[in-house]
Amino acid sequence: MLEHIRATMDEAARALDALRRNDEALSAVAKAAELMVSSLRQGGCLYSCGNGGSMCDAMHFAEELTGRYRKDRPAVRAISISDASHISCVGNDYGYEFIFSRYIEAHGRPGDVLLAISTSGSSKNVKRAVDAARERGMKVIALTGHTGSVIGSLADVDVCTPGGPYADRVQELHIKVIHTFMELIERKLFPELY
Repeated sequence: MLEHIRATMDEAARALDALRRNDEALSAVAKAAELMVSSLRQGGCLYSCGNGGSMCDAMHFAEELTGRYRKDRPAVRAISISDASHISCVGNDYGYEFIFSRYIEAHGRPGDVLLAISTSGSSKNVKRAVDAARERGMKVIALTGHTGSVIGSLADVDVCTPGGPYADRVQELHIKVIHTFMELIERKLFPELY
């Protein structure tokens, strides 16, 4: 069993190391963070969405910004599209493909940013959210796991973190990127804390 655990950890380390050496991906992380900071400085809001584990990542992104990441500081405007009553209502009345886009239709405004998380880069409901955000003049940051994905191609910035054939490695890299977003937002908006 220890041999398998070590092999799993080694595989994860190789995926992270590949991301660390990918200048294009790291530049995309920086560009995405700048878009978020620019929106927040102008009174915008950061929205995030995804399915399954990606929804958990979307929620984590928002709660660390409205709550606390590393430093005590004022709350930052961020909302994950994860309200169970909204999702069940829209899923029942319109279909699961519309659970995120209807929320963006109701709340999204020009200058806001959508963080669209999809390991495959092809989730239909996330794509609809991207379309709705575009229609409202929002910026879109895609967090994907496959180059050339549909969602990535529609975004202002596609942060693509290929981690191998399985979603778990991609999600591990996604949370690393999300934590980096949080730190960069804190450093830019509250430099006195660093």
